[in-house]
Amino acid sequence: MDDKTRLTWRTVARKSVFEGPIFDVLSVQRASTDGRVGTFIEIDAPKWATIIPWFRDSKGVPHFVMVRQYRHGSDSVTIEFPAGTVDEDEDPKIAALRELREETGYEPLGEVFEIGCVSPNPAFMNNRVWFFFAEGLRKVGEQELDVNEQLDILTIPVRTVLDSMGTGLYDNGIMMIAQAYFERLAKKRPDLLV
Repeated sequence: MDDKTRLTWRTVARKSVFEGPIFDVLSVQRASTDGRVGTFIEIDAPKWATIIPWFRDSKGVPHFVMVRQYRHGSDSVTIEFPAGTVDEDEDPKIAALRELREETGYEPLGEVFEIGCVSPNPAFMNNRVWFFFAEGLRKVGEQELDVNEQLDILTIPVRTVLDSMGTGLYDNGIMMIAQAYFERLAKKRPDLLV
């Protein structure tokens, strides 16, 4: 038996204990390969998509388009890449493009491609988050925000974001993951940094 098989717990039962507007909470009973049985909490959340919109300003300096918004969970204002939930049966790339358009009024000029996909917290969440890179942007309209969204559109030099992520207003862990994927891309494409 390989390590993955030896460590995988089998699901015995699953029941809903809370249904909410953003996620549901499940009680899940699982059995280990050594015979132990336990009950665990699982957050059943939708898929998420984040897009990293990159462009050069009129002086040739690389920038990101980002948004500044209030986050209810942390009771704080953060600066983030455009992001949101993936609708049921929606492709994550389409969701990322939709979020970019709705939150900023921008659309990409060039290719948009996936740069990563991870489980945001596999300890108790069952969803995944996708990250996409968009090179070059054009303004095509105004924001089309959800009823309870309020955010500012920002253009910030890439270097400022890379130096600030994880501090102050750049306090969203998912955005740090986005930055890690961007930096991996920039190792292959150093022109994205200068």
